[in-house]
Amino acid sequence: MAIANPPVQDNAYAAALALLDRAPLIDGHNDLPYVIRQHREARGDVGAYDLTRVHAEGDTDIPRMTAGKLAAQFFAAYVPPKQKGPAGFALAQIALMRDILKRHADVFRPGLSADDVLAAKAEGRIALIMTIENGTALDSQLDALDAYFDLGVRLMTLCHNDSHDWCDSATDAPRHDGLSAFGKDVIRRMNRLGMVVDLAHVSPKVMHDTLDVTSAPVVWSHSNAFSLCDHPRNVPDDVLDRVAGNGGVVMATFVPDFISQASRDWHRPAKDQYGKTPEGTDSAKAEAEITRSAGPRPKATLAQYCDHLDYLAQRIGHDHVGIGSDYFGWINPDGLEDASTFPALIAELIRRGWSEDNLEKLAGGNTLRVMRAVEAAAG
Repeated sequence: MAIANPPVQDNAYAAALALLDRAPLIDGHNDLPYVIRQHREARGDVGAYDLTRVHAEGDTDIPRMTAGKLAAQFFAAYVPPKQKGPAGFALAQIALMRDILKRHADVFRPGLSADDVLAAKAEGRIALIMTIENGTALDSQLDALDAYFDLGVRLMTLCHNDSHDWCDSATDAPRHDGLSAFGKDVIRRMNRLGMVVDLAHVSPKVMHDTLDVTSAPVVWSHSNAFSLCDHPRNVPDDVLDRVAGNGGVVMATFVPDFISQASRDWHRPAKDQYGKTPEGTDSAKAEAEITRSAGPRPKATLAQYCDHLDYLAQRIGHDHVGIGSDYFGWINPDGLEDASTFPALIAELIRRGWSEDNLEKLAGGNTLRVMRAVEAAAG
């Protein structure tokens, strides 16, 4: 990891800063809680990790979130696919996020609704919206959703890189031809509670099944356009064509292999047929071997990321596009190195001719609309 280079200080960048001063910026996905849990010294201790300092080895901390002008951050309680005791692990991650809220109440406030995002913006704070990444956290108990909601969880990603008892993953062999009957009940219960359904990581069939069942808009919290980069985690056109009808939002992500076809192709020798790294693989060794045979890893760039935003806006409309960085302390695109770079993203789109209205929708307006619609559909 490297700290972002200073942005280009031109009229577009000045305009981007001014826009983000007045319009709320929402990032749909960040794995900082898991980064803190895995940190060699902190090992899940928020105080020991010290969010108040810049972590040059990572991409997210309070100084850089503040510089990035975030009004709301969806933080994930990520549950690894083969985690033993997944519910307990999810609860530990939720406890970690609640500790962030307690220790840094001057910076964060609980994000339980769209109104909380606007309140955070007005206060100069950041709404911390808790999510669960991987429906294995339910332990196949539907009522667990109610408990998670009461703890403050407002979004759940249905699966991760493995298919599980009720949901097929985009990066694993299908087990149910989409969602099982229980999986469809999960969607209905999330709708009733007012919890956002997140279709990042799921197979295209699950995307279609969910769109058939849901009574509220859905999101893809960190996925890009499959037509521009054929990673299985990206959204195919036949699904994109249903997004506007649902009222949902595709929150384009910064993951290089989801942005750049060259990066995706470079990594293929280290991936299985489903596009994920086989269990037990020494990733560093595998990538070193690829480098010896194919040369250095191709970089993804801010410009390529904006190509995805352009494509999505043209295909599904400016009302249905958002931002979902998926920062998790790994390699990021040039120009999007860390959480301070959101203004540079807005500036690049200004240079491309995006209107202020459409930029405000992208930054957070569309996500706020979905949150309000999900809240209104509950009951």
